[in-house]
Amino acid sequence: MRLALALLVLGSAAQAQTPGCADPQTQIEMNACAEREWQAADRALNEAYGQARAAMRRLDADFPQEARGAEAALREAQRAWITFRDAACAVEGWPMRGGSAELLLIHGCLARLTRQRTEDLLGLAAY
Repeated sequence: MRLALALLVLGSAAQAQTPGCADPQTQIEMNACAEREWQAADRALNEAYGQARAAMRRLDADFPQEARGAEAALREAQRAWITFRDAACAVEGWPMRGGSAELLLIHGCLARLTRQRTEDLLGLAAY
């Protein structure tokens, strides 16, 4: 009985800490929701990247060994893009530097650029 009560209390506390992203009211909720949106965009990006890598491997298979490199080029481009995205979003957060809304700006940028890159990768995956 005590264990069930403890689990119920812990579950209620966890639900209370989960922000309502349909209508966030506080800066903490807005920041958490923006981060959650970015994480969802990042999961979609990773899936699209896997599809694009598979497409580049198929392209590579059509070339002689010495002419292959599509998958390696994609990997290099993706690493460079991540560096760009992170730096660009750090700059977008600068107007609120040190303030409670800095993360909101950064996570919003991360989500936006990640969704754009996902579309690019899905285009590559179509080959």
